[in-house]
Amino acid sequence: MAASKTYTEQQNIKYKQKLNELLDILPDFCSSYFDSLEFNKQPRTKIAYAMDIKGFFEFLIECVPAFANYKMKDFTAKDLDKIDGTDITKYLRHVKLYRKNGRNITNSESAAKRKLCSLRRFYAYYYRFEIISSNPTLKVDMPRIHDKAIIRMEPNEVAEFLDNVESGNSLTKKQLVSHEKLKTRDLALLTLMLGTGIRVSECVGLDIDDVDFDNDRIKVIRKGGAESFVYFGDEVREALLNYMEERKALSPEPGHENALFISAKNKRLCVRSVELLVKKYAHTVTTVKHITPHKLRSTYGTSLYQESQDIYLVADVLGHKDVNTTRKHYAEIVEENKRSARNVVKLRKD
Repeated sequence: MAASKTYTEQQNIKYKQKLNELLDILPDFCSSYFDSLEFNKQPRTKIAYAMDIKGFFEFLIECVPAFANYKMKDFTAKDLDKIDGTDITKYLRHVKLYRKNGRNITNSESAAKRKLCSLRRFYAYYYRFEIISSNPTLKVDMPRIHDKAIIRMEPNEVAEFLDNVESGNSLTKKQLVSHEKLKTRDLALLTLMLGTGIRVSECVGLDIDDVDFDNDRIKVIRKGGAESFVYFGDEVREALLNYMEERKALSPEPGHENALFISAKNKRLCVRSVELLVKKYAHTVTTVKHITPHKLRSTYGTSLYQESQDIYLVADVLGHKDVNTTRKHYAEIVEENKRSARNVVKLRKD
């Protein structure tokens, strides 16, 4: 009997199928570009690029007179030479707000920056192989991203949050119906996220065998596909052990037998389910802060840095490839620590 595929393998198959669907829509010449990404970009990243490029061609058809009579498949690589920096600038302005299928679509500064990055990579490929004569995307400045305050939970909020997960306090009557059945699972999952800082995608991807109680650690698949061990403390261990006892009695649907966290329908929990779970319990603590699974990660990262004072440790535990990413997210705390340490070194003893 063939071994069942892991969550990551299943997701990659779905992403590859989605990418093939997009390539069937995009101009034929785009295939060579995506072939070039086969071994250096993850399937999910390639889908994001394909969606951005598809949106660019849709913009050209809708907003650039020279392509008004085009259909998506009519474009060739040579058409890229007909586009100048002004067209790229118009495209960035367009994506901030446009209508599609009868509704308004908006994009943030960061989304616009990502779209331009996608377009630059796309143009750079054809320019490098001299299929086109210029790269107008380089003439357009990257959108400026304004820093936003990091939203995280304070220690008292974390304690109240987990207390409410355990007790059901402040939940509605409708929510309490399922709470009694699922509270052990919910407490294990949310304690794990708050106690390790793992991403929600890493959390839902966990299999039973990924939990190692001998060494108090879990094996996760990071962004980019690399495996990593993340260690957990006593509170997480206790919550997981309690859930594992309940997990033994569950009868998962075929294909979900190995999943650690199971839904009420006996299937592996998905990212959206965890997002709704966090939202439900966060509302019992605060209605001012918009708490998401990523905010739980920020909460853990903040606590770890405050306790360890080691930005490199935080970067490693959170799975950041570049410590500057970590420093950027926790710059406010870094600055406060520098300020509080201003009198630590004495130049002359009293």
